[in-house]
Amino acid sequence: MMTPQTVLTLGQQALEMTLMVSAPLLITALVVGLAVSVLQAATQINEMTLSFIPKLIAMVVALVVAGPWMLTMFTDYIQRMLTSIPQVVG
Repeated sequence: MMTPQTVLTLGQQALEMTLMVSAPLLITALVVGLAVSVLQAATQINEMTLSFIPKLIAMVVALVVAGPWMLTMFTDYIQRMLTSIPQVVG
């Protein structure tokens, strides 16, 4: 049966899963962006494409490295949600 507590728990689990799956890409973008910003400040080069290309390359590398883990986490979560539908609904 759907109680307010059940809805809150499902929402919390969805937010946690979203954070876990997106964390590798967000952390990679943050670290590379910070490194490029420090490099730009040190060399006084202010080119927008200089920050875009390293981030793009780092994101592709992060997807290759963390992609299988992210996909496994997400599919496990979806399977748990789909199998819990009968208990949650009724």
